[in-house]
Amino acid sequence: MLTTITKSGFSATIDAKGAELVSFKNTTTHREYIWEGNPDFWGKHSPVLFPIVGTLKNGSYRYDGQTYELPRHGFARDREFKLIEKAPDKAVFSLQSDIQSLKKYPFEFELQLSYTLTDNLLVVGYKVINKEAFAMPFSIGAHPAFALPQSFGSYALQFDRQETLTSYELENDLLSNKTNRITTNNDILPLAYSLFEKDALIFKKLASKAIIILENQKPLLRFSFNDFPNFGIWTKPGAPFICLEPWLGYSDLMDANGDLVQKEAIQLLDANSNYTLEFSMEIL
Repeated sequence: MLTTITKSGFSATIDAKGAELVSFKNTTTHREYIWEGNPDFWGKHSPVLFPIVGTLKNGSYRYDGQTYELPRHGFARDREFKLIEKAPDKAVFSLQSDIQSLKKYPFEFELQLSYTLTDNLLVVGYKVINKEAFAMPFSIGAHPAFALPQSFGSYALQFDRQETLTSYELENDLLSNKTNRITTNNDILPLAYSLFEKDALIFKKLASKAIIILENQKPLLRFSFNDFPNFGIWTKPGAPFICLEPWLGYSDLMDANGDLVQKEAIQLLDANSNYTLEFSMEIL
């Protein structure tokens, strides 16, 4: 089921499957800013990553003496969310733990995704609710893909703060200790497919809290992520999109011991409490 919200000449559409944003556009110019999801390149648009970000070593983890399996980026993106609030310019979706989720992730939880449109600004909110009487380990992240209809080299990323970009390499989808220095020009990173020959650019920490996509040196869209310490940038060779991915967590390290509570960058949410965070995208 698709839900559309609108405000002052802009619209956003969300699919209940994964509570996934599938469209964000200017309804006056009819320009679409979210990747269309062509499966020849990548069949998604903007999936939520929960309860893990990235890949587990051997596809599994241990918790309280038992071993569980989780696919890359968790399961929330493939589950049906329930629409629990709807206004002309806002929609809120909910995913509750159930028998199916408990087999992979043994915690009673609720995950809410909210979408709020204020003219040309779309705010995406996450609310993780721990229903257990003990701490719940989790990670969460976003994976929005932005459409780049012109040649890939026509685009660049402008960081809002002075950066020394150090990207961690993936090996078999796990985070290695190998790093690469990514060079910018006055905090502008021209896009080139060669940047992604070894998969995503992964940053454990950025000074910046906003990135502007430039199209032919002109601002196209501002992406703000103040609540997220970790970040990924990704595309596929030849694909006309760029993913800007704010994360709370990342893939297992190559020497990870498999204990979920000890996983690097994991969050521990106190008993019967919740954690909220948000990011936004603004059409310029």
